Amino acid sequence: MTAVLTTTPITDTGELDSPARRARRRLFKRKAAVAGLVVLIVFILLALLAPLLVPYDPIATGWSLVRKPPTTAHWFGTDELGRDILSRVIYGARASLLAGLISVAIALGIGVPLGLVSGYRGGFVDALISRITDAMLACPFLILAIALAAFLGPSLGNAMIAIGISATPVFIRLTRGQVLSVKAEDYVEAARALGNPDWRIAVSHILPNILPALLVQATLSIAAAIIAEAALSFLGLGQQPPSPSWGSMLNAAQRFLTQAPWMAIWPGLAIFLVVLSLNLLGDGLRDALDPRQR
Repeated sequence: MTAVLTTTPITDTGELDSPARRARRRLFKRKAAVAGLVVLIVFILLALLAPLLVPYDPIATGWSLVRKPPTTAHWFGTDELGRDILSRVIYGARASLLAGLISVAIALGIGVPLGLVSGYRGGFVDALISRITDAMLACPFLILAIALAAFLGPSLGNAMIAIGISATPVFIRLTRGQVLSVKAEDYVEAARALGNPDWRIAVSHILPNILPALLVQATLSIAAAIIAEAALSFLGLGQQPPSPSWGSMLNAAQRFLTQAPWMAIWPGLAIFLVVLSLNLLGDGLRDALDPRQR
């Protein structure tokens, strides 16, 4: 007799998917995260296509249009100088999103290398970096950003630098904690036993495995940076007039809350929607990238 070998076809390919594909599938199953991603994409497209979408020049004044309520000609109304609020809100998305991205990029560029060195090397280097980080964390994030922005001078570029430096301690602490956890894994010990130099182990073996946690924190930090930029612009330390910014628009609107409430509603709503979408997306990414999720 001859034995007949049979094979069972694979009907569930979930286990064969790459980690990125599984994470993407888990992310798209979360309706709140998908909604946040859609809203964020809409604002990004508005910022990128602002010159093609705005109906009016955002800095053009019109004394016959001062504080006009929303109409078919000016959907969001006009401000105290007769400028179209819809155009200014769309252009203001550029300043806010750019501030969020660049500020977090600065924080990542400084915080991740310092956290890697601190967590991997240990000893005196770890103690020194940790104490400096603790000192910076002792000062509230927004207060430190205001102090740095006031020292550097009022401008959008200086505001982004101030926010990025103020957000750096969070990434140092997060990276250090992740490195301390990952460097005890077997594959890191194996790489060290094979004679790999420390820098290669840190960059090639440890860093890729802590990227999910950094990605989630970066998403949430962009939301915090957008709020910080709006606060600095509200105080006159960020985007300078007449260039539009959601924070500076709220600063101008505070004097006309009873006469022209639409001046504050639309930039405030824009900040609310962008920050909410980033937080929803960050929560979804945290769940999707969690290795304990199946």
